[in-house]
Amino acid sequence: MLDINLKKQLDTYLQNIVSPVAVSVSGDNSPKSRELLELATEISALSGKVELEEAPASRTPSMSIGPVGQTPRVSFAGIPMGHEFTSLVLALLQAGGHPSKAAPELQEQIRNLEGQYHFETYISLSCQNCPDVVQALNLMATLNPNISHVMIDGALFQDEVNERQVMAVPSVYLNGEHFGQGRMSLEEIVGKLDTGAAERKAAALNEKAPYDVLVVGGGPAGAAAAIYAARKGIRTGLVAERFGGQVMDTVGIENFISVPYTEGPKLAASLEQHVKEYGVDIITDQRAAGIGKGELLEVPLASGATLKSRSVILATGARWRELNVPGEAEYRTRGVAYCPHCDGPFFKGKRVAVVGGGNSGIEAAIDLAGIVEHVTVLEFADTLRADEVLQRKARAMGNIEIITNAQTTEVVGDGSKVTGMKYTDRVSGDSRLLELAGIFVQIGLVPNTEFLKGSEVELTRFGEVMIDTRGATSMNGVFAAGDATTVPYKQIIISMGAGATAALSAFDHLIRS
Repeated sequence: MLDINLKKQLDTYLQNIVSPVAVSVSGDNSPKSRELLELATEISALSGKVELEEAPASRTPSMSIGPVGQTPRVSFAGIPMGHEFTSLVLALLQAGGHPSKAAPELQEQIRNLEGQYHFETYISLSCQNCPDVVQALNLMATLNPNISHVMIDGALFQDEVNERQVMAVPSVYLNGEHFGQGRMSLEEIVGKLDTGAAERKAAALNEKAPYDVLVVGGGPAGAAAAIYAARKGIRTGLVAERFGGQVMDTVGIENFISVPYTEGPKLAASLEQHVKEYGVDIITDQRAAGIGKGELLEVPLASGATLKSRSVILATGARWRELNVPGEAEYRTRGVAYCPHCDGPFFKGKRVAVVGGGNSGIEAAIDLAGIVEHVTVLEFADTLRADEVLQRKARAMGNIEIITNAQTTEVVGDGSKVTGMKYTDRVSGDSRLLELAGIFVQIGLVPNTEFLKGSEVELTRFGEVMIDTRGATSMNGVFAAGDATTVPYKQIIISMGAGATAALSAFDHLIRS
């Protein structure tokens, strides 16, 4: 079940178990049950503090984990391998008394939650977003005896998936009712349960001393800006809805110079750890709601709090404009992609489509044509919007087909990956199906700058923050970097450089004013 290298790694981790852990397996004679029992047996053989037992459960196969002598509150319905193997390891360590890295005040908040909470999370073992949710809920169940959680592999429990009409993962249910879907942080989950938490946190934020530099945004640009500012020895804060930004939704990254391959969540974790090393005051689960000026610059938050600073760096990034058709969300990162530079190589030798006939769409088609077998470009209008020189190049390539008057209506898949896409011919009204392995959505980016409308910060008609070569905006003391700005290329490495530029410019502004 576990190869030699994985066993060695697991053996090292299990040395951190402080007190005995019971692993209870429920199974039958099915192959998956035997596979789960084999996994549990190998785990127990690696540590004398892991006790294996068999116990009935409502779902088979399943594995429950808890301290010896206690009713287990963490369960895995299915085989927690793939991306969920880390969730299994953490559950073992936490049940065995190894401390969590979550903020102490957040852990105490979880312990103080009142009421009974039974969580169920439907996942896919290939899902990149699922482990964050599973691990958050497992930790909550470990800390509070009133909370329990079971991870459910949707592929093994199709009847439940169909009954509850689960169309995307992770999908979380609380006490039998739908609770949430998609990536959720531990702070977000706790905030939804603790109704008074938002008010308490807002009050605490209002009491914070002013910053020298306040970075708004936690993506690559924001992280770089925070590091460069903090290295100057000035009081630096960073506020964001979540750390990592759009990078968290990127599967594979192969164009980050000096790193042949990494994945979005891994890069985001490294960025966060680097920022923390400089003592930056990181505030997450908060959304900026505007920017103004009193004696200092002020950034009001959606929670009702207001942060103050002598300078501000806006690095709120952008989000891909979506098709908003059935299947898109379900197959995001499983065939539906938004960045041809990042994800194109994963479709080598396959058939793909590009939705969008503007410059970005045709450029994407040209780039992909050198990698994939065939590219179909679908444009809603009757003509392409891309520059003529790009159109000529695309038409000259033998493996690019361009279809105009095409309205995308549905992303089609087999449950694990994209297999095709449906569109309607706007002239004839006919519905057609293209068999594909990947769909690249190139209908533009939407900068996360809605909160700046009506402020002194000048925006383009597309909502991008206008900046000069130093990253300065039209508002004195306010700088900007990354995908939310007028920078022409939206790339991770470019955003990092822009974040560093903005921080150095903010420092220069501070010492001159």
